[in-house]
Amino acid sequence: MIHLSTAISSQRDFADGPLSGSRKTLNAAAPRVLVVEDEASLALLLSYNLEAEGYQVERAERGDEAELKLAENPPDLVILDWMLPGVSGLEICRRLRAREATKTLPVIMLTARGDEGERVRGLSVGADDYVVKPFSVPELMARVRALLRRSKPERVASRLAAGDLDLNRETHRVVRNGRDIHLGPTEFRLIEFLMERPGRVFSRAQLLDGVWGMSAEIDERTVDVHVGRLRKALSRGRERDPIRTVRGAGYAFDETFGKS
Repeated sequence: MIHLSTAISSQRDFADGPLSGSRKTLNAAAPRVLVVEDEASLALLLSYNLEAEGYQVERAERGDEAELKLAENPPDLVILDWMLPGVSGLEICRRLRAREATKTLPVIMLTARGDEGERVRGLSVGADDYVVKPFSVPELMARVRALLRRSKPERVASRLAAGDLDLNRETHRVVRNGRDIHLGPTEFRLIEFLMERPGRVFSRAQLLDGVWGMSAEIDERTVDVHVGRLRKALSRGRERDPIRTVRGAGYAFDETFGKS
């Protein structure tokens, strides 16, 4: 069990020491985790460890701020403190479960309340897991991985496949019908992002956020250029185009691709 003060100190040492270079490079298509915690030192600790695992991390200090983020762009998982200014974590969890778009969103509840009655209460409003402070950071990271594997296996799988198209995240290779598809880094992230969510239509703005990152200052027309390059690389002759254009809406990976 890691006490918070000790964990913060050790993480600062880790960040300043020679191991800081071992942090994973963040991928704009990596799973997104929203940390809702009003204690700044704990939020920093969680963010650092999640980013070291390769996740994209967003933070919110207040319950009402978290609700806005959840409504605008739901993440893949939420780490949610019970006691928050604005709206409590318990109420946020209850509201998430009442909405169709977020009723299955994985939620890990953090709290200093360790008695059985409070634990049951937290789980009864829909939390998937319940962690009592102070907690072991490695254990929490393991719980995050386990929840994502169960709820969104496509986000953490090493390979994505559809029909004769195979994408390997570990080797960064894309193969179609036995031949290597040579893609630039952006085109690789683009097809990875679309293959994770077959059938879902993404606007150009959503693709910019998901593939390039929310801080990217790129014109939306750039998306069309990269989709064009990706299509040219993926398909030869009469091979079927796996990317579907939805006029006036955006692009999607064709969910019928590879199916009779």
